Amino acid sequence: MSTISKEIASPCVNVCQMNPFNGLCRGCMRTLEEIAGWLDFSATEKLAVLDKLEERRRTGNPH
Repeated sequence: MSTISKEIASPCVNVCQMNPFNGLCRGCMRTLEEIAGWLDFSATEKLAVLDKLEERRRTGNPH
């Protein structure tokens, strides 16, 4: 894992509850796959997840 990847902070806000209707964490709006893979994701992958979060907050849509 690159240093840049390590420097990208997790969006976790310590409200770890999965919404059964849309499959997203109610706190950070990530999917289980995104949460589980975060430490192994490259900087590019982490930034892609972060880009999706604002849209998810507005729509609740995991895609």
